[in-house]
Amino acid sequence: MDKIGPVEAPVVVDPPLRRADRHAQQPKAVGRAGRDLRAAVGVGVALAVLVVVGLFVLPEIFVGILCVALVIAVWELRQALAERSIHAPLVPVAIGAVSMAIAGYVRGPEALVVATTLSLVAVLVWRVADGLDGALTDVSAGAFTLLYPCFLAGFAALMVAEPEGQWRVLAFILITVFSDIGGYAFGVLLGKHPMAPKLSPKKSWEGFAGSVLTCAVVGAISIPLIFDSGQWWHGALLGMVIAPVATIGDLVESSIKRDLGVKDMSNILPGHGGLMDRLDSLVLVAPVVWAALRLISPVTG
Repeated sequence: MDKIGPVEAPVVVDPPLRRADRHAQQPKAVGRAGRDLRAAVGVGVALAVLVVVGLFVLPEIFVGILCVALVIAVWELRQALAERSIHAPLVPVAIGAVSMAIAGYVRGPEALVVATTLSLVAVLVWRVADGLDGALTDVSAGAFTLLYPCFLAGFAALMVAEPEGQWRVLAFILITVFSDIGGYAFGVLLGKHPMAPKLSPKKSWEGFAGSVLTCAVVGAISIPLIFDSGQWWHGALLGMVIAPVATIGDLVESSIKRDLGVKDMSNILPGHGGLMDRLDSLVLVAPVVWAALRLISPVTG
């Protein structure tokens, strides 16, 4: 009779983890507001320097930075949507994002709308040509990605193309960023009443009040300094409008991430998560500031 050796236990290969699960298994030291403050500040400063240098060296550099940021944002959003087996067509959406920003910068609002329309058609044709199975879902995801964040971010390209364009974009970014800073500081120090616990548990009404106050103060100081026709109350009102819009932008992305089951859009920015985690407020604020600054400092010619 043949001897039977010891039976080896079968090797069990763990199934691939979803991105949300991988993030959950990689705890990081964070502060009370749920982020690595040192890394967040360092990355934030580096991004600010990059944008300011691009703005004031040559506007086209800023547009190039915007295009790169949009392509990364498109990739991040597509990766997040894939967690639910939704596959937005990457190539036409990425090309559309770049073309929309360039069209807005070169030819203005009408060109931005035209480029957006053509990009939507391109997404439809590209995806349908790949087959009809799941096409409606994927085309809808592609259209959503083109409109948010790409079309909204196109208003930043419109701003930089106008007279005093660098200063318009600087005012837009400055006041919006201070919405996040004010909300963070007041939320950490005073936050007790959650604003939207199901979407963003760490966001509080006290933090929101801090955002409004900080934006109003920064706007009241910066707008008269930047624009000859700007008054302190113009800036204060603008800041009081930007703060709630920026907060809504943050909550919109939080709702998307909750629905998709991801914590961050990616992990390419230490202390922040993904690039979309930093653009969420900016893209929603961009059209509001574009319109408001045209009233405060009218575009002539």
